[in-house]
Amino acid sequence: MLFIMTLHHTPQSTLPATTFRYFALYPLLFLLAIMSSHAVSAEQTAADRGEALYLENCAICHGTEGTGGMGIPLSIASFLDSASDEYLRKTIRLGRPGRIMPTFYRMSESQINDIIAFMSGWRKKAAPSWNSTPAKGDVDTGRALFGTHCASCHGKEGYGGHGSGLRFSRPKDLPITAPALNNQGFLNAAPDEMLHYIIKHGRNNTPMPSAKSLSLADTDISHLVRYIRSFQQPILHSNSRYKEEPASLVVDSPYSFDETVDNVKRAITGSNFVHIRDQSLNFGFNTSPSKNARQTIVYFCNFSFLNEALKIDPRVGMFLPCRITVTENNGKVQMMSINPKHLSQLFNNRELDESCDQMYDIYTGILEDASL
Repeated sequence: MLFIMTLHHTPQSTLPATTFRYFALYPLLFLLAIMSSHAVSAEQTAADRGEALYLENCAICHGTEGTGGMGIPLSIASFLDSASDEYLRKTIRLGRPGRIMPTFYRMSESQINDIIAFMSGWRKKAAPSWNSTPAKGDVDTGRALFGTHCASCHGKEGYGGHGSGLRFSRPKDLPITAPALNNQGFLNAAPDEMLHYIIKHGRNNTPMPSAKSLSLADTDISHLVRYIRSFQQPILHSNSRYKEEPASLVVDSPYSFDETVDNVKRAITGSNFVHIRDQSLNFGFNTSPSKNARQTIVYFCNFSFLNEALKIDPRVGMFLPCRITVTENNGKVQMMSINPKHLSQLFNNRELDESCDQMYDIYTGILEDASL
């Protein structure tokens, strides 16, 4: 406004022509500045929305600052330098079947883009862009190279390291658990050019070495990429791997309530488990000193099995120690327990599936023995 007033009170003949051109451009420059500030504001809003979504959906495994935990670290430069926005987009959408990370198929495209906008704040340089050209290599040669240089961490068949990324579940000298390469979520998200880059450069601050340190030539990398790509299959629908399993196992007992409880304890010992304690079903739910003696939970455990299960996935702790509930209602005695096969489908952990199958056999064996 000061400039306009000065212009109004100054004779036109005393002002140079360049001054008039400057004042003519001033409104345009002011408008461009406003538009630029609005663009920056919109970008920050997307990142803010993405931060909220990240904290709600991702931080529990990958850490609030992306430094890792049960999930791999996302904020380290060696990861971000290879992760294109499209790779992140597909990873969020497809998840990692059988490797804990779920599919976020219900998340909208705009929500996924907001998370990517937030993660972009961790980048030190622009996100890469990969082409979809297939690698030219030999599968058999790649298989041999994989067995020599990769299988010790990623597994003989590429299913990844054992356990989750948490410290107690992996060897102390490994900062992370090696991810699964033979995983349809990963393979459908990562193009060959990206795989080539990762193998060539390795991952700083992780056990993943560079190809140069392994004396691998560029052609060797192409063979490895071709072999890893041979694992790929058409991606399955997010719900296709789930099978209908009852939430609990229920068996009628031909014996009295007290006899059934004793039978369960004997069957537990016979299965190489330790009986821990008995507890009324309504314990802790009322202040009355009386309890329903016809509703009892029998707790038991095999501590070696428990330790191994927790290494695979600490979420197992939600249904450990093991327990079988014995009830009597209107003269009918029943034994019941959780169904490990039902629970395993909620955890998306291929390793845990095997343990839950084993635990299913143990539960059904105890229930059967106690009812004979």
